[in-house]
Amino acid sequence: MASRHSTIEQTSNNNINLTKKIIDMLKKKIILLLALLSAFSLNLQAQYDETDSTYKRWFVGSTMFVLGNLSPVDPPDFVQLNLGYRLTGKDVISLELITWKYSWPLGLNPFYNNSYGKPEEEFPGYIREFGIAFAYQRYFWKGLYAAMHVMPTLQTFVDEKGKKVDSGFQLFCTNRVGYHFKLFKDSFFIEPSLGVAYRPYQTEMPNGFKQKDDKWPKFTPEPGLHIGFNF
Repeated sequence: MASRHSTIEQTSNNNINLTKKIIDMLKKKIILLLALLSAFSLNLQAQYDETDSTYKRWFVGSTMFVLGNLSPVDPPDFVQLNLGYRLTGKDVISLELITWKYSWPLGLNPFYNNSYGKPEEEFPGYIREFGIAFAYQRYFWKGLYAAMHVMPTLQTFVDEKGKKVDSGFQLFCTNRVGYHFKLFKDSFFIEPSLGVAYRPYQTEMPNGFKQKDDKWPKFTPEPGLHIGFNF
């Protein structure tokens, strides 16, 4: 029995270490990508010219962080689809359909907190969420923008046996500052950003989940890397 427990613990530790390596690799690739985009875009006008009525107003997109589904620890089954419209050359609105699940508190960001993935911080199961985010984006200088995302979400709490134990609701918000890069003659774009995510409202979580969640802040730094297609 002790040998089996040791094997399980070693496997868990190996998976956590692998996840950290994947996160470190993603960080390095993101930094390299930003450097290449910056060099490529120095002379480009990323902001949409309000005097030009021919630019494409609609776009669909997602986020490159769907690659987190490859993680061996707590793969989030993350899906995101964005639909946006450019009201003017500086003002953009969009809807974001999002679903994911997680087994560690949202206050534990895997990019910044080493406690993410540790068994002692894990929920007694997982939380599945479905949300629709409403976003407003404002350009200030060339491709530099600020954005606000407000997302009401429905929650399902699932125990370690896969049984639903409760339902909930939360309001998940994110404020971002980022840069919009046009690609391939404005057919595509990519938007790296830095933001702060926070939860101004959360219904009461069931026992076991609440105790774990209360240990960590209701806000966390959150990097972003959106991609999209204009039409």
